[in-house]
Amino acid sequence: MNSSRRFVTILVMALIVPAAVVRAQDDRLRNRAERAGDRAELRADERAMRDDSRDRTRIQELKDQFESARTRHDTAALQHIDKAVREYLATELGESTAEVKQAEREVRRDRREVRSDRREIRENRRTDAPPRERADDRHDRRDDRRDRRDDRRDAAVQTSQHEELRTIRKSWRDLSGRFDSTALQERSQLLERLADLANAELAGNAQERKEDRRELREDRRETREDRRERR
Repeated sequence: MNSSRRFVTILVMALIVPAAVVRAQDDRLRNRAERAGDRAELRADERAMRDDSRDRTRIQELKDQFESARTRHDTAALQHIDKAVREYLATELGESTAEVKQAEREVRRDRREVRSDRREIRENRRTDAPPRERADDRHDRRDDRRDRRDDRRDAAVQTSQHEELRTIRKSWRDLSGRFDSTALQERSQLLERLADLANAELAGNAQERKEDRRELREDRRETREDRRERR
């Protein structure tokens, strides 16, 4: 190899190696941040599960109290339950609004991650990254697409449940002051819809917790692979 070719080779290596080092550092930092985010989401999932379990218990209590008061024709008790349900709906709508906003933030985060992965893939191609890194890129893209799909689905479910709550609250308000048999039957049906919604929210949070646990396992796997590559 003559001196000019040797110089070019050295120059290319000098450019590629630092780029690879920087890329590895960026990957480690991103993996660490993703693990921390996953752990935070798991904690949020646990809180949501507890809250939803409490809500399901509460709406079941209100249903039982309503049917008992309805059977006894106890107007005073029915008025008390009417107020309790309105308070329950107000609280649930506030929580639902926050959940919709959180779901929308997660979808936006997924979009940023997809754009980041695309930039990384272009950089790997430009610097002629080794096959292992290219394979990792493909794996990360599949994971991000799946996460984005899951989060978009969750956002759609949260929005649908929010609209259902709004509809139930309006219907319940429209029955205000009425305790005839028709109004009581409609209230009973609305309480049934609330119970179904509480069960659906609990099931949805269980599914989300499962997905978040999977993401945490994937991030830990990536961290172990990074450690092996540094040895």
